[in-house]
Amino acid sequence: MQHFLISAIRAITEMLLLCLLAQGMLYLIAGSHRAENPVYRFFTLITRGPQQCLSHLLPAPHRAGVLGGLTFLLLLFLWLGLAALRKLL
Repeated sequence: MQHFLISAIRAITEMLLLCLLAQGMLYLIAGSHRAENPVYRFFTLITRGPQQCLSHLLPAPHRAGVLGGLTFLLLLFLWLGLAALRKLL
């Protein structure tokens, strides 16, 4: 049961990582018209939860520029930690 739970959380984390990566690529490609792109808005909807959780921990001036990158790093470390934990159990 523990392996299944760890694998499920790891799969959700992996999906969020891929959505953040795709959102970043669309940010670069679409430029200022990204708000009109339905795929970008879909990725924003999916990644809104982790980004809001992290934004409450950051001071207000630093939120806008680094929020996506820090969310990606936090999720990456969580994904790697869950992989290590699954190997230990």
